[in-house]
Amino acid sequence: MNSSSILSYVTFSYGLGGASYIFAWIFRKPMVGKLATWVTLAALTGNILGIALRWIESYQMGIGHAPLSNLYESLIFFAATIALIYLVVERKYGSRIIGAFTAPLAFTAMAYASLSPNISDRIQPLIPALKSNWLIAHVITCFIGYAAFTIAFGVSIMYLIKHKSPQNQEGLLDHLPAVNVLDDLTHQLVMFGFLFLTAGIISGAVWANSAWGRYWGWDPKETWSLITWFVYAILLHARLMRGWRGRRIAFLSITGFGAVMFTYFGVNLLPGLHSYGSF
Repeated sequence: MNSSSILSYVTFSYGLGGASYIFAWIFRKPMVGKLATWVTLAALTGNILGIALRWIESYQMGIGHAPLSNLYESLIFFAATIALIYLVVERKYGSRIIGAFTAPLAFTAMAYASLSPNISDRIQPLIPALKSNWLIAHVITCFIGYAAFTIAFGVSIMYLIKHKSPQNQEGLLDHLPAVNVLDDLTHQLVMFGFLFLTAGIISGAVWANSAWGRYWGWDPKETWSLITWFVYAILLHARLMRGWRGRRIAFLSITGFGAVMFTYFGVNLLPGLHSYGSF
């Protein structure tokens, strides 16, 4: 069994985990929620195993590089970081309902990587610009940041839904975490992601200097990475200096996630030095 086969099973495992979280929330079945946690943990384990095996396979083929160099590989790493950060959040806050809004996002990333006819899972040699030790540092830091922003997006959706629900109303929304908990969690996730996105932009600039002889060139990918950074910088500034909370922070978090997705996918449609990959 090769890495692609393992990662195909992982895709369906993430789907089962996400569906189980939703089922446990809707039908109030704690045992199903526990099962969802274990399924997601198993999927994450398989995800990490698949990435490691793909790395080994690249060396066996005489190519020998970290599996972080194209859209397929970045998506499977993205799914792993989403699952890992979510499981840490679940353990810290003891709320599996958050998984109903965030675990399916890991499945979406894996499903797009595994099922899209436009994405190849072939292991290919690196182009000259990617042959750098900065590749691993840049991609890992960026995608840890992206994953934190993704979880923050799910939590922000929860906040907006919970905020609109009448107080003391029995039903599905009554079991969501309190709005102040969701607000604080969004802030913590954005701070965490912002640190890693900053590190990713800095490492990318150093990498660009070694590959192309300049730190910054206003390439579409670089420009949108900076726009994304500014969106989250504004969110943190508004929170810390202006005292913004609640809906405004949630909307900024969702806006930032939109910028992340455009930086990740949309910019690849534009001509530029980064059009070959996803970082």
